[in-house]
Amino acid sequence: MPDSSATILNVNDDNATRYLSTRTLQMAGYRVLEAATGEEALRVAERERPDVVVLDVKLPDISGYEVCKRLRGRPETASIAVMHTSATFVTPDKKVRGLEGGADAYLTEPFEGEELVATVRSLLRMRRAEQELRRRTEHLQETDRRKDLFLAMLAHELRNPLAAITTAVGILERRGSTDPKDGRMVSIIQRQANHLARLVDDLLDVSRMTRGKVELRRARVDLRGVLDQVLTVFRPQADSRKLTLQASLSSAALWMEADTTRLEQVFTNLLDNALKYTDAGGTIQVWTELQVRGGRAGAAVRVKDTGIGIRAAVLPTVFDLFSQADESLERTRGGLGIGLTLVRTLVEMHDGLVEAHSEGPGRGSEFVVWLPVLPDAPAEQREVAPPALVTRRRRILLVEDNADARQTLQVLLETWGHRVEVAEDGLRGLELAVRQPPELALVDIGLPGLDGYRVAERLRATMGRGIRLVALSGYGDPEDQIRAREAGFDVHLVKPVRPDDLNRLLSEL
Repeated sequence: MPDSSATILNVNDDNATRYLSTRTLQMAGYRVLEAATGEEALRVAERERPDVVVLDVKLPDISGYEVCKRLRGRPETASIAVMHTSATFVTPDKKVRGLEGGADAYLTEPFEGEELVATVRSLLRMRRAEQELRRRTEHLQETDRRKDLFLAMLAHELRNPLAAITTAVGILERRGSTDPKDGRMVSIIQRQANHLARLVDDLLDVSRMTRGKVELRRARVDLRGVLDQVLTVFRPQADSRKLTLQASLSSAALWMEADTTRLEQVFTNLLDNALKYTDAGGTIQVWTELQVRGGRAGAAVRVKDTGIGIRAAVLPTVFDLFSQADESLERTRGGLGIGLTLVRTLVEMHDGLVEAHSEGPGRGSEFVVWLPVLPDAPAEQREVAPPALVTRRRRILLVEDNADARQTLQVLLETWGHRVEVAEDGLRGLELAVRQPPELALVDIGLPGLDGYRVAERLRATMGRGIRLVALSGYGDPEDQIRAREAGFDVHLVKPVRPDDLNRLLSEL
């Protein structure tokens, strides 16, 4: 049965031929519009939006090829199905030209009425299938957009309590305790809070990477410094789990153009997995070696453990999203199955390679990351050392609407000797800044009434460069960082901020 709602535009300058085709289509149950020239066909198509255009190639003003090209070039008419007809342009090269120019079918005149109707029906089926596919694509895009929005909101809501926990633990660590049990409890809280923060970051990074929204901030870095930083973080964790962490790094510099933060993320994930999948008494080894691959010099970093190992069937998919090495029902090792996906993506973004090796269950695992290196840096560059931290008391304005985060951060800053004024919203923050201008303002972005961006804009407008502005936010997309800089912030920090990192920032600003 024909689709009685379908509209056909019949374009032909020969009155008799046009009449016969129109009557045939009308008898088949279609609504038929007519045009005798190419320009008229374009006007009717834009106004009526037919489902199919039966288009003669030879027209008195412009050719059917040109009409089809213009229909395809306009978003409003691009999806209309087009069928070329011709009594003269019937050679294979002419048909190919029409089809390659955007036509969906080609009929040679004279043709039978049944052939015309059958071709129109075929084009209508194709058009309905395309429309359904387009609707599904748009639905998936909207679902994906909502998913990204949900993940961003989830991260924001999780980071606020994590910020309060991390800051409070930092205060407790600095005060110390005479009871060893209290110290152990503080360490557990700190370790688990950091683990939760990493999970949130990894989850968001996977979403960003699948959308191609992660960009590297490359700089000339020595890979040894990156590994030293990661190993410093993991040694206490290895000790607490009764694991031996051994490292043997190159004595020579391993210079490369890389994003330091992203490389730290790579090796943090690999060491975190090694700790997670290795039982007490086990050993984790990290060492570097120079390797040439594909004619390029590079540094290979090996992370090897004596843990549970990887089955041969799982090994080829270990870097796939949501792949799990621990497939037991109890899932005692935890994990979301996204860390190694991030590792592979980030390594490949650095033009590197990553491999996984294991001799099977119970025989440990080895991950090898290969990254291209640069020629040695000049002597003056090798000798550059990080500046020593300069501690000084500052007048700080803290604008944060989360009561727990505000209170813990205020106590931490005052413990370091800073003078701190606090405000629970943007308007109050501006009032305090005008009354007693601070040297530095820590401003949450998601404030009620007047958000952090507008607070920064007003502070920058009234105080110029006489104030340092630091954004504190649960939103960490690149767009959020760009927007923060445009609003006037000097630095954008993603919650939870580790106390040591905050102290270093305050000292270096």
